[in-house]
Amino acid sequence: MKSLRVYISGTVQGILYRKHLEELGNKIGVRGFVRLKEDGKIELVIEGKDDTVREMLNLCKQGEKHVEIRNVEVEEIRHQGFEGFKLLKL
Repeated sequence: MKSLRVYISGTVQGILYRKHLEELGNKIGVRGFVRLKEDGKIELVIEGKDDTVREMLNLCKQGEKHVEIRNVEVEEIRHQGFEGFKLLKL
């Protein structure tokens, strides 16, 4: 099992990127959450099997239409024990 905290910065607001990440997380089968931080960065906490977490991280780095990712910060964290993958609101 692997647990990561990921911060994504760039053009990531107002274009449904968080919703896209929520859908990806549920499709792939990771657990955790995605949310917008007050500083404009996207924060993800991803937990799951190593290969599943790696796949989600790679997809996050690719972005999608209208998303311009400038920086991705990744840190390994202690397992949190989430159930499902959710979009959190501020």
